[in-house]
Amino acid sequence: HVHPAYQKHGLGRELITTITDAAAEPRSILSAIDTESPARALSRPPGSPDPALFPRAAWAAAHRRALAGLPHHALGYPDPRGLPELRSAVAALLTRRRGVAADPGRVVICSGVAQAMTLLALTLDGRGGQTVAVESPGSFEHAALFAAAGLRTVPVGLDTEGLLPADLAASGARAAVLTPSHQFPSGISYSAARRSALLTWARDADGLLVEDDYDGDFRYDRAPVGALQGLDPRRVAYTGSVSKSLAPGLRLGWLVAPDDLAGEIVERKRTMDLGHPVLDQALLADFVARGEYDRQLRRCGRAYRQRRDVLLRALAEHIGGTEVTGIAAGLHVIASLPPRCGPQERLLARAARAGVAVRPLSDYLPPRPSSPPPQSDGEDGGGNDGRVRLVLGYAHLTPNRIAYGVRLLAGAARHP
Repeated sequence: HVHPAYQKHGLGRELITTITDAAAEPRSILSAIDTESPARALSRPPGSPDPALFPRAAWAAAHRRALAGLPHHALGYPDPRGLPELRSAVAALLTRRRGVAADPGRVVICSGVAQAMTLLALTLDGRGGQTVAVESPGSFEHAALFAAAGLRTVPVGLDTEGLLPADLAASGARAAVLTPSHQFPSGISYSAARRSALLTWARDADGLLVEDDYDGDFRYDRAPVGALQGLDPRRVAYTGSVSKSLAPGLRLGWLVAPDDLAGEIVERKRTMDLGHPVLDQALLADFVARGEYDRQLRRCGRAYRQRRDVLLRALAEHIGGTEVTGIAAGLHVIASLPPRCGPQERLLARAARAGVAVRPLSDYLPPRPSSPPPQSDGEDGGGNDGRVRLVLGYAHLTPNRIAYGVRLLAGAARHP
Protein backbone atom coordinates (compact mmCIF):
# COMPACT_ATOMS: atom_id res chain seq x y z
CA HIS A 1 0.00 0.00 0.00
CA VAL A 2 1.25 3.49 -0.91
CA HIS A 3 -0.03 6.55 0.89
CA PRO A 4 -2.17 8.49 -1.66
CA ALA A 5 -0.30 11.76 -1.16
CA TYR A 6 2.98 10.01 -1.81
CA GLN A 7 1.68 8.00 -4.78
CA LYS A 8 0.20 11.13 -6.32
CA HIS A 9 3.60 12.73 -6.72
CA GLY A 10 5.21 9.78 -8.42
CA LEU A 11 7.59 8.70 -5.69
CA GLY A 12 6.03 5.23 -5.64
CA ARG A 13 6.67 2.40 -3.25
CA GLU A 14 10.29 1.94 -2.22
CA LEU A 15 12.35 -0.34 -0.06
CA ILE A 16 14.44 0.53 2.92
CA THR A 17 17.49 -1.68 2.85
CA THR A 18 20.60 -2.20 4.91
CA ILE A 19 23.46 -4.47 3.91
CA THR A 20 24.24 -5.93 7.29
CA ASP A 21 27.35 -7.18 9.00
CA ALA A 22 25.94 -10.67 8.48
CA ALA A 23 27.08 -10.30 4.90
CA ALA A 24 30.64 -9.47 5.87
CA GLU A 25 32.33 -12.77 4.98
CA PRO A 26 31.11 -15.66 2.80
CA ARG A 27 31.61 -18.29 5.50
CA SER A 28 29.67 -16.29 8.11
CA ILE A 29 26.44 -15.81 6.18
CA LEU A 30 24.65 -19.05 6.98
CA SER A 31 25.68 -19.05 10.62
CA ALA A 32 24.55 -15.47 11.04
CA ILE A 33 21.17 -16.21 9.49
CA ASP A 34 20.77 -19.40 11.54
CA THR A 35 21.64 -17.88 14.91
CA GLU A 36 20.18 -14.37 14.73
CA SER A 37 16.51 -13.61 15.07
CA PRO A 38 14.88 -11.49 12.33
CA ALA A 39 14.69 -8.55 14.73
CA ARG A 40 18.44 -8.75 15.38
CA ALA A 41 19.25 -9.16 11.71
CA LEU A 42 17.40 -5.92 11.00
CA SER A 43 18.82 -4.05 13.98
CA ARG A 44 21.05 -1.75 11.91
CA PRO A 45 18.68 0.68 10.18
CA PRO A 46 19.76 2.81 7.22
CA GLY A 47 21.70 5.78 8.50
CA SER A 48 23.54 3.93 11.26
CA PRO A 49 27.03 5.36 11.91
CA ASP A 50 30.21 3.34 12.29
CA PRO A 51 31.00 2.89 16.01
CA ALA A 52 34.57 1.95 15.08
CA LEU A 53 35.16 5.62 14.17
CA PHE A 54 34.54 6.74 17.74
CA PRO A 55 37.65 8.73 18.84
CA ARG A 56 38.49 6.76 21.96
CA ALA A 57 41.87 8.34 22.70
CA ALA A 58 40.70 11.94 22.26
CA TRP A 59 37.52 11.23 24.23
CA ALA A 60 39.51 9.67 27.08
CA ALA A 61 41.82 12.68 27.21
CA ALA A 62 38.85 15.04 27.30
CA HIS A 63 37.32 12.94 30.08
CA ARG A 64 40.46 13.28 32.20
CA ARG A 65 40.65 17.03 31.63
CA ALA A 66 36.95 17.53 32.37
CA LEU A 67 37.07 15.52 35.57
CA ALA A 68 40.23 17.27 36.77
CA GLY A 69 38.88 20.72 36.03
CA LEU A 70 35.33 20.32 37.32
CA PRO A 71 34.89 22.27 40.60
CA HIS A 72 33.25 20.48 43.53
CA HIS A 73 30.15 22.65 43.45
CA ALA A 74 29.50 21.70 39.81
CA LEU A 75 28.75 18.15 40.94
CA GLY A 76 25.50 19.30 42.53
CA TYR A 77 22.20 19.40 40.68
CA PRO A 78 22.92 21.16 37.37
CA ASP A 79 21.13 23.94 35.54
CA PRO A 80 18.37 22.05 33.67
CA ARG A 81 19.35 23.88 30.50
CA GLY A 82 22.86 22.43 30.73
CA LEU A 83 26.30 23.62 31.77
CA PRO A 84 26.90 27.21 30.61
CA GLU A 85 30.20 26.28 28.94
CA LEU A 86 28.57 23.51 26.90
CA ARG A 87 25.60 25.65 25.88
CA SER A 88 27.99 28.37 24.73
CA ALA A 89 30.13 25.85 22.82
CA VAL A 90 27.09 24.27 21.15
CA ALA A 91 25.62 27.67 20.25
CA ALA A 92 28.88 28.75 18.61
CA LEU A 93 29.23 25.41 16.81
CA LEU A 94 25.68 25.49 15.40
CA THR A 95 25.97 29.12 14.34
CA ARG A 96 29.26 28.49 12.55
CA ARG A 97 28.50 25.14 10.92
CA ARG A 98 24.72 25.12 10.39
CA GLY A 99 23.66 28.75 10.29
CA VAL A 100 21.47 28.34 13.38
CA ALA A 101 20.45 31.44 15.31
CA ALA A 102 21.61 29.95 18.60
CA ASP A 103 21.60 32.06 21.75
CA PRO A 104 23.11 30.02 24.63
CA GLY A 105 20.14 31.03 26.75
CA ARG A 106 17.80 29.11 24.43
CA VAL A 107 19.98 26.00 24.11
CA VAL A 108 18.84 23.02 26.19
CA ILE A 109 21.16 20.00 26.48
CA CYS A 110 19.13 16.81 26.10
CA SER A 111 19.46 13.06 26.08
CA GLY A 112 19.53 13.02 22.27
CA VAL A 113 16.93 14.22 19.79
CA ALA A 114 14.40 11.82 21.32
CA GLN A 115 14.28 13.78 24.56
CA ALA A 116 14.22 17.08 22.68
CA MET A 117 11.13 15.89 20.79
CA THR A 118 9.52 14.68 24.01
CA LEU A 119 10.11 18.03 25.71
CA LEU A 120 8.53 19.83 22.76
CA ALA A 121 5.60 17.42 22.70
CA LEU A 122 4.89 17.85 26.41
CA THR A 123 5.10 21.63 26.07
CA LEU A 124 2.74 21.67 23.09
CA ASP A 125 0.34 19.34 24.89
CA GLY A 126 0.36 21.65 27.89
CA ARG A 127 -0.66 24.49 25.60
CA GLY A 128 -3.56 22.54 24.16
CA GLY A 129 -1.87 21.51 20.92
CA GLN A 130 -3.52 18.29 19.83
CA THR A 131 -2.26 17.54 16.32
CA VAL A 132 1.29 17.34 14.94
CA ALA A 133 2.11 16.66 11.28
CA VAL A 134 4.89 14.21 10.42
CA GLU A 135 6.56 13.48 7.10
CA SER A 136 5.25 10.54 5.11
CA PRO A 137 7.43 8.64 4.50
CA GLY A 138 9.40 9.55 7.58
CA SER A 139 11.12 8.44 10.75
CA PHE A 140 9.35 5.93 12.98
CA GLU A 141 10.37 7.85 16.05
CA HIS A 142 8.81 11.21 15.27
CA ALA A 143 5.23 9.96 15.34
CA ALA A 144 5.90 7.61 18.25
CA LEU A 145 7.42 10.28 20.49
CA PHE A 146 4.64 12.81 19.97
CA ALA A 147 1.95 10.16 20.29
CA ALA A 148 3.48 8.97 23.57
CA ALA A 149 3.04 12.51 24.92
CA GLY A 150 -0.67 12.38 24.12
CA LEU A 151 -0.66 14.26 20.83
CA ARG A 152 -2.36 13.08 17.66
CA THR A 153 -0.01 12.73 14.70
CA VAL A 154 -1.09 13.02 11.08
CA PRO A 155 1.05 12.00 8.08
CA VAL A 156 1.60 14.59 5.37
CA GLY A 157 3.04 13.62 2.00
CA LEU A 158 6.05 14.88 0.11
CA ASP A 159 7.00 15.76 -3.42
CA THR A 160 10.49 16.29 -4.77
CA GLU A 161 10.77 19.70 -3.02
CA GLY A 162 9.64 18.68 0.47
CA LEU A 163 6.54 18.55 2.64
CA LEU A 164 3.39 19.64 0.80
CA PRO A 165 2.18 22.99 2.22
CA ALA A 166 -1.41 22.60 1.01
CA ASP A 167 -1.69 19.16 2.60
CA LEU A 168 -0.14 20.50 5.80
CA ALA A 169 -2.70 23.32 5.91
CA ALA A 170 -5.52 20.83 5.34
CA SER A 171 -4.28 18.51 8.11
CA GLY A 172 -5.40 20.75 10.95
CA ALA A 173 -1.97 20.49 12.58
CA ARG A 174 -0.41 23.42 14.40
CA ALA A 175 3.07 21.89 14.40
CA ALA A 176 5.07 19.83 11.91
CA VAL A 177 8.24 17.74 12.30
CA LEU A 178 10.65 18.05 9.35
CA THR A 179 14.04 16.79 8.15
CA PRO A 180 14.64 19.56 5.59
CA SER A 181 18.40 19.29 5.08
CA HIS A 182 18.29 15.59 4.12
CA GLN A 183 14.81 14.13 4.30
CA PHE A 184 14.65 10.68 5.81
CA PRO A 185 14.27 8.35 4.05
CA SER A 186 13.75 9.84 0.57
CA GLY A 187 17.13 11.64 0.54
CA ILE A 188 15.88 14.94 -0.87
CA SER A 189 16.80 18.40 0.40
CA TYR A 190 13.93 20.84 0.77
CA SER A 191 14.06 23.53 -1.90
CA ALA A 192 14.36 27.21 -1.00
CA ALA A 193 10.85 27.85 -2.29
CA ARG A 194 9.39 25.04 -0.19
CA ARG A 195 11.20 26.23 2.94
CA SER A 196 9.75 29.69 2.39
CA ALA A 197 6.25 28.30 1.87
CA LEU A 198 6.40 26.27 5.07
CA LEU A 199 7.60 29.26 7.07
CA THR A 200 4.70 31.25 5.62
CA TRP A 201 2.34 28.52 6.83
CA ALA A 202 3.86 28.68 10.32
CA ARG A 203 3.43 32.46 10.50
CA ASP A 204 -0.12 32.47 9.13
CA ALA A 205 -1.27 29.54 11.29
CA ASP A 206 0.65 30.62 14.41
CA GLY A 207 2.31 27.22 14.07
CA LEU A 208 5.65 25.64 14.88
CA LEU A 209 8.12 23.77 12.67
CA VAL A 210 10.33 21.25 14.46
CA GLU A 211 13.61 20.67 12.59
CA ASP A 212 15.44 17.38 13.09
CA ASP A 213 18.91 18.06 11.68
CA TYR A 214 20.03 14.47 12.14
CA ASP A 215 22.91 14.40 9.62
CA GLY A 216 23.17 17.96 8.33
CA ASP A 217 26.98 18.09 8.68
CA PHE A 218 27.55 15.35 6.10
CA ARG A 219 27.31 16.74 2.56
CA TYR A 220 29.81 15.42 0.00
CA ASP A 221 29.31 17.41 -3.21
CA ARG A 222 29.07 20.94 -1.81
CA ALA A 223 28.82 22.89 1.42
CA PRO A 224 25.84 21.77 3.51
CA VAL A 225 22.62 23.72 3.19
CA GLY A 226 22.01 25.84 6.27
CA ALA A 227 19.39 24.94 8.82
CA LEU A 228 15.80 26.05 8.33
CA GLN A 229 15.82 27.52 11.83
CA GLY A 230 18.20 30.28 10.77
CA LEU A 231 15.48 31.73 8.52
CA ASP A 232 12.97 32.25 11.35
CA PRO A 233 14.05 31.32 14.91
CA ARG A 234 10.63 32.31 16.27
CA ARG A 235 8.83 29.68 14.21
CA VAL A 236 11.37 26.82 14.17
CA ALA A 237 12.60 24.65 17.04
CA TYR A 238 15.94 23.09 16.12
CA THR A 239 17.17 19.69 17.34
CA GLY A 240 20.40 17.77 16.78
CA SER A 241 22.82 15.40 18.47
CA VAL A 242 26.19 13.68 18.29
CA SER A 243 24.60 10.33 17.37
CA LYS A 244 25.86 10.30 13.76
CA SER A 245 29.18 12.06 14.40
CA LEU A 246 30.29 10.34 17.61
CA ALA A 247 27.95 7.57 18.81
CA PRO A 248 24.22 7.23 19.55
CA GLY A 249 25.01 5.50 22.84
CA LEU A 250 26.36 8.76 24.31
CA ARG A 251 22.81 10.17 24.44
CA LEU A 252 23.98 13.75 23.97
CA GLY A 253 21.95 16.24 21.98
CA TRP A 254 20.48 19.72 22.03
CA LEU A 255 17.34 21.70 21.47
CA VAL A 256 17.36 25.35 20.38
CA ALA A 257 13.95 26.58 21.50
CA PRO A 258 11.96 29.59 20.27
CA ASP A 259 11.79 32.39 22.82
CA ASP A 260 8.14 31.87 23.71
CA LEU A 261 8.64 28.15 24.45
CA ALA A 262 12.06 28.21 26.12
CA GLY A 263 10.89 28.76 29.70
CA GLU A 264 8.30 25.99 29.62
CA ILE A 265 10.73 23.57 27.97
CA VAL A 266 13.37 24.19 30.63
CA GLU A 267 10.82 23.57 33.37
CA ARG A 268 9.79 20.32 31.68
CA LYS A 269 13.43 19.30 31.53
CA ARG A 270 13.88 20.04 35.23
CA THR A 271 10.89 17.95 36.28
CA MET A 272 11.80 15.14 33.87
CA ASP A 273 15.33 14.36 35.08
CA LEU A 274 16.77 17.32 37.05
CA GLY A 275 19.28 17.98 34.30
CA HIS A 276 21.73 16.11 32.10
CA PRO A 277 24.80 14.36 33.66
CA VAL A 278 27.37 17.03 34.51
CA LEU A 279 30.56 15.14 33.66
CA ASP A 280 29.26 14.18 30.20
CA GLN A 281 28.49 17.83 29.54
CA ALA A 282 31.87 19.06 30.72
CA LEU A 283 33.56 16.42 28.59
CA LEU A 284 31.69 17.43 25.42
CA ALA A 285 32.31 21.12 26.10
CA ASP A 286 36.06 20.42 26.28
CA PHE A 287 35.88 18.24 23.16
CA VAL A 288 34.15 20.98 21.15
CA ALA A 289 36.21 23.89 22.49
CA ARG A 290 39.53 22.21 21.62
CA GLY A 291 38.47 21.57 18.03
CA GLU A 292 38.27 17.79 18.48
CA TYR A 293 34.63 17.70 17.39
CA ASP A 294 35.44 19.48 14.11
CA ARG A 295 38.26 17.01 13.53
CA GLN A 296 35.89 14.13 14.17
CA LEU A 297 33.37 15.52 11.68
CA ARG A 298 36.09 15.78 9.02
CA ARG A 299 37.25 12.24 9.76
CA CYS A 300 33.73 10.80 9.51
CA GLY A 301 32.99 12.86 6.42
CA ARG A 302 36.02 11.46 4.59
CA ALA A 303 35.19 7.89 5.59
CA TYR A 304 31.51 8.09 4.72
CA ARG A 305 32.12 9.79 1.40
CA GLN A 306 34.59 7.05 0.45
CA ARG A 307 32.07 4.37 1.43
CA ARG A 308 29.34 6.08 -0.55
CA ASP A 309 31.61 6.17 -3.62
CA VAL A 310 32.41 2.47 -3.18
CA LEU A 311 28.70 1.66 -2.99
CA LEU A 312 27.90 3.62 -6.15
CA ARG A 313 30.73 1.96 -8.08
CA ALA A 314 29.66 -1.48 -6.90
CA LEU A 315 26.05 -0.88 -7.91
CA ALA A 316 27.13 0.31 -11.36
CA GLU A 317 29.39 -2.72 -11.80
CA HIS A 318 27.15 -5.47 -10.48
CA ILE A 319 23.59 -4.19 -11.02
CA GLY A 320 23.71 -2.31 -14.30
CA GLY A 321 20.92 0.17 -14.89
CA THR A 322 20.58 1.11 -11.22
CA GLU A 323 19.72 4.77 -10.70
CA VAL A 324 20.83 6.52 -7.52
CA THR A 325 18.72 9.46 -6.35
CA GLY A 326 18.77 11.77 -3.36
CA ILE A 327 21.47 14.30 -2.61
CA ALA A 328 25.09 13.27 -1.99
CA ALA A 329 24.81 13.45 1.78
CA GLY A 330 24.25 11.55 4.96
CA LEU A 331 24.68 7.86 5.63
CA HIS A 332 22.38 6.21 3.07
CA VAL A 333 21.52 6.36 -0.62
CA ILE A 334 18.39 5.72 -2.67
CA ALA A 335 18.94 3.06 -5.36
CA SER A 336 16.31 2.31 -7.99
CA LEU A 337 17.01 -1.16 -9.38
CA PRO A 338 15.97 -1.91 -12.98
CA PRO A 339 12.64 -3.73 -13.52
CA ARG A 340 14.37 -7.04 -14.22
CA CYS A 341 15.32 -7.25 -10.53
CA GLY A 342 11.68 -7.46 -9.44
CA PRO A 343 9.02 -8.23 -8.54
CA GLN A 344 9.50 -6.76 -5.10
CA GLU A 345 8.33 -9.63 -2.89
CA ARG A 346 10.48 -12.16 -4.69
CA LEU A 347 13.53 -9.90 -4.45
CA LEU A 348 12.95 -9.42 -0.72
CA ALA A 349 12.82 -13.17 -0.15
CA ARG A 350 15.91 -13.86 -2.25
CA ALA A 351 17.86 -11.06 -0.56
CA ALA A 352 16.99 -12.44 2.87
CA ARG A 353 18.21 -15.89 1.88
CA ALA A 354 21.46 -14.29 0.65
CA GLY A 355 22.08 -12.54 3.97
CA VAL A 356 21.03 -9.00 3.01
CA ALA A 357 18.48 -7.47 5.39
CA VAL A 358 15.83 -5.40 3.64
CA ARG A 359 13.00 -3.17 4.84
CA PRO A 360 10.08 -2.06 2.65
CA LEU A 361 9.22 1.63 2.69
CA SER A 362 5.72 0.66 3.81
CA ASP A 363 7.29 0.42 7.27
CA TYR A 364 7.87 4.18 7.05
CA LEU A 365 4.37 4.99 5.82
CA PRO A 366 1.05 5.09 7.71
CA PRO A 367 -0.64 1.72 8.33
CA ARG A 368 -2.56 0.43 5.37
CA PRO A 369 -6.37 0.64 5.41
CA SER A 370 -8.19 -2.38 6.78
CA SER A 371 -9.52 -3.11 3.29
CA PRO A 372 -6.86 -2.00 0.84
CA PRO A 373 -7.75 -1.79 -2.85
CA PRO A 374 -6.79 -4.84 -4.89
CA GLN A 375 -3.42 -4.72 -6.59
CA SER A 376 -2.77 -5.68 -10.15
CA ASP A 377 -0.91 -8.88 -10.91
CA GLY A 378 2.84 -8.50 -11.09
CA GLU A 379 3.01 -5.30 -9.06
CA ASP A 380 6.61 -4.97 -7.91
CA GLY A 381 6.40 -2.15 -5.40
CA GLY A 382 8.55 0.14 -7.46
CA GLY A 383 5.86 2.50 -8.68
CA ASN A 384 4.61 2.73 -12.24
CA ASP A 385 8.05 2.26 -13.81
CA GLY A 386 8.50 -1.29 -12.54
CA ARG A 387 11.64 -0.47 -10.56
CA VAL A 388 12.35 -1.71 -7.06
CA ARG A 389 13.65 1.19 -4.99
CA LEU A 390 16.02 0.61 -2.10
CA VAL A 391 17.55 2.77 0.58
CA LEU A 392 21.02 1.37 1.20
CA GLY A 393 22.84 2.15 4.43
CA TYR A 394 26.62 2.17 4.03
CA ALA A 395 28.25 4.19 6.81
CA HIS A 396 28.58 1.33 9.31
CA LEU A 397 30.31 -0.99 6.81
CA THR A 398 33.89 -1.11 5.56
CA PRO A 399 34.44 -0.65 1.82
CA ASN A 400 35.16 -4.37 1.40
CA ARG A 401 31.95 -5.31 3.14
CA ILE A 402 29.97 -2.84 1.04
CA ALA A 403 31.32 -4.32 -2.20
CA TYR A 404 30.68 -7.86 -1.01
CA GLY A 405 27.15 -6.98 0.10
CA VAL A 406 26.32 -5.51 -3.31
CA ARG A 407 27.56 -8.70 -4.97
CA LEU A 408 25.19 -10.68 -2.73
CA LEU A 409 22.34 -8.35 -3.63
CA ALA A 410 23.16 -8.66 -7.34
CA GLY A 411 23.08 -12.45 -7.06
CA ALA A 412 19.68 -12.26 -5.35
CA ALA A 413 18.40 -10.00 -8.13
CA ARG A 414 19.53 -12.44 -10.83
CA HIS A 415 18.50 -15.81 -9.48
CA PRO A 416 15.07 -17.19 -8.51
